[in-house]
Amino acid sequence: MTIEIKAPTFPESISEGTVAQWHKQPGEAVDRDELLVDIETDKVVLEIVAPEAGTLTSILKAEGETVDSEEVIAQFEAGAAPAAVSAPASDSDSSDGEEPMGVSPSARKLADESGIDLERVTGSGRDGRITKADVSAAVAAKASAPKAATAARVDDQLAMPAPLPGERVERRVTMTRLRARIAERLVEAQQNAAMLTTFNEVDMSAVMALRKQHQERFQARHNGTKLGFMSFFVRACVEALKRFPSVNASIDGNDVVYHGYYDIGVAVSTERGLVVPVIRDTDALGMAQIEDQIGAYGRKARDGKLTLEDMTGGTFTISNGGIFGSMMSTPILNPPQTGVLGMHNITQRAVVIDGEIVARPMMYLALSYDHRLIDGREAVQFLVTIKQLIEDPALILLDI
Repeated sequence: MTIEIKAPTFPESISEGTVAQWHKQPGEAVDRDELLVDIETDKVVLEIVAPEAGTLTSILKAEGETVDSEEVIAQFEAGAAPAAVSAPASDSDSSDGEEPMGVSPSARKLADESGIDLERVTGSGRDGRITKADVSAAVAAKASAPKAATAARVDDQLAMPAPLPGERVERRVTMTRLRARIAERLVEAQQNAAMLTTFNEVDMSAVMALRKQHQERFQARHNGTKLGFMSFFVRACVEALKRFPSVNASIDGNDVVYHGYYDIGVAVSTERGLVVPVIRDTDALGMAQIEDQIGAYGRKARDGKLTLEDMTGGTFTISNGGIFGSMMSTPILNPPQTGVLGMHNITQRAVVIDGEIVARPMMYLALSYDHRLIDGREAVQFLVTIKQLIEDPALILLDI
């Protein structure tokens, strides 16, 4: 039975996608749910898997071509893939029951459970027999293939040929859809919003002392979850947003939409570009829950597994350039949001406290805001509130 392989149904915010990579070629046997192709949108890479076991018969959209929602991109013939050839079992073989010149029962069972095509597995046993260890290695290779493929594509794009003496080498690479969308949104933010930035600095001594004092007990209580800096800033932002609702609002034409919830986007840098997964209802989450979600999003971002739902919405964004060593920067708004907080690196600096010069771990903070909705006074007070809450974390717990 012939089946049409179609592009995913894109949400209204995404008009089209690009064929990023075909993992199978015409004539190749495919197992049910095995990865066929990656479709790149301006937000995420969507995976299309085989609907049944069978064979990919033709590709209608090549890598790099643009596809519309639900457009037919390939033809697929359903039907069981050819079984691996194996010789009859023999009781005289090794104790784990391997078949001579074939496949051990344990290897066949693992292959069936893991969707591994035994015809593609090279046997390391006697006379080329396929062992359970061979199938386990194939399973591990299959799991790492998408990530390796993504890294390889990035490396291929960035690699420069070795120049000859006196040669001036250039390489022209098509911008990825995600990078193009990032560029478009950044320009859009600067053109369509009256963006200003206010700065302040925060003494991180209290938070660092708190983490040092309670880190071990926190991890023991929360199944190994580490207490990081970001959860403090997320909680501080939530409290500040409650006090200054316009920073948690958005502009929709001539209307101002005030959000009664606090969905905080946390910017994550990946090989493909900057993505902003959203932690939802942060006002109802504890520190450990926030740290768990940040960690989970970070892993999904690195593995290219973020979904559209992960990055949809958001009422405010936090970007931490400090992890790359940034001392000071001006974060750009993430439309239609009206505020974004920029964190930076922590350095020991001389400050004056009670008339004495002392060294303290200081961080510069930057708040970019849309001046069409937020006045300068309000923006400054919002940032000062975050500074106060970080310098005295007890204020967050006491709600004062």
